[in-house]
Amino acid sequence: MTKLWQGKSNKKIEKFTVGDDYLLDKKLLKYDCKASIAHAKMLKKIGILTDEELVKLEKELNNIIELGKKGKFDIKMEDEDCHTAIENYLTKKLKELGKKIHTAKSRNDQVVAAMKLYEKDEIAKVKKLVNSLISSLNKLSKKNIAMPGYTHMQKAMPSSVKLWASGFVESLEDDLKLLDNALDIIDKNPLGTGAGYGVPLKVDKEITKNELEFKENYKTSLYVQNSRGKHEAIILNALVNVIGTLNKLASDIILFSMSEFGYFSLPKEFTTGSSIMPHKKNPDVLELVRAKYSIVLGYGIQVKGLISNLPSGYNRDLQLTKKPLMDGIEITKDCLEVMELVVSGLKVNKENCKKAMTKELYATDKVYELVKKGKSFREAYKEVKKKL
Repeated sequence: MTKLWQGKSNKKIEKFTVGDDYLLDKKLLKYDCKASIAHAKMLKKIGILTDEELVKLEKELNNIIELGKKGKFDIKMEDEDCHTAIENYLTKKLKELGKKIHTAKSRNDQVVAAMKLYEKDEIAKVKKLVNSLISSLNKLSKKNIAMPGYTHMQKAMPSSVKLWASGFVESLEDDLKLLDNALDIIDKNPLGTGAGYGVPLKVDKEITKNELEFKENYKTSLYVQNSRGKHEAIILNALVNVIGTLNKLASDIILFSMSEFGYFSLPKEFTTGSSIMPHKKNPDVLELVRAKYSIVLGYGIQVKGLISNLPSGYNRDLQLTKKPLMDGIEITKDCLEVMELVVSGLKVNKENCKKAMTKELYATDKVYELVKKGKSFREAYKEVKKKL
């Protein structure tokens, strides 16, 4: 298996340094090919490739994308990553022409390009799922049924299903802004920057930027590598806020569906049973959503730890930022899908909500009735408190 760098390596060292990168790169295969197609078009523009050569390269790169979709394109551990596997495939198919694809690029800028394209697609998917959950919460909020509001886990003032659900809608709307902010920051074209210090050819970054629909080019080549990990941490921070909203939503539903409250009830198919207690209907799905906030939070901390104390330029430590980002994205998407199902299937028990609206909830209302009649708030507060 031909490597993109020249030399031999100890098999144990090779396995250690590659890790599971070659497996993770299956998610990046189509993005790497798309970036290579854009790069090839740029090479043709600057005279490195002919029209005929571009057609052949583009055809084979699209073939790789199709093979990848069918699970028929292998990335072996000896390849190290998808970039090597792609170039080896092109060289096998197109001989010397296949070797030209690496002209004016490094694996350093190529991996960032593939990651950026992957991240942009995944952020779009997360946003779509957030909007689906918002839609379900808005439908639930139409059930304007009174229920207690709580502070310090004690009954406080009157609330409603509408107020409760709308609060989560607003939280998710904030989370969408954070996702948009993350997208705005990462939406930069890294191609043409090589290993971080440019390439000794007059490349046209505008071509690859436009082909790949990046918002802008990086202003400095070195920052392409210095932004690795940092940009992943920014995305994970946005995801942590999304799943933090889900954490609170899950906690509330668990609480309010307890028999002691009974405001909500989950469909039976959303609950699990006990191996010893036949009556149990456990909200395991919500407990796992609640717990996975901590997992995604941990991924963010992991990435920030990995990029600390690194000098400028590419360092192999950055390879390890890929998995926590990918795992964080998958967990967030799964949790959003699950919570949309839960909210859509949630039943509101109107009678239980009504019974829970006990008189102490209206104590503050009584204070303000006296205030409207001319009493100071503090005197009115004392008068009402004496009667409780």
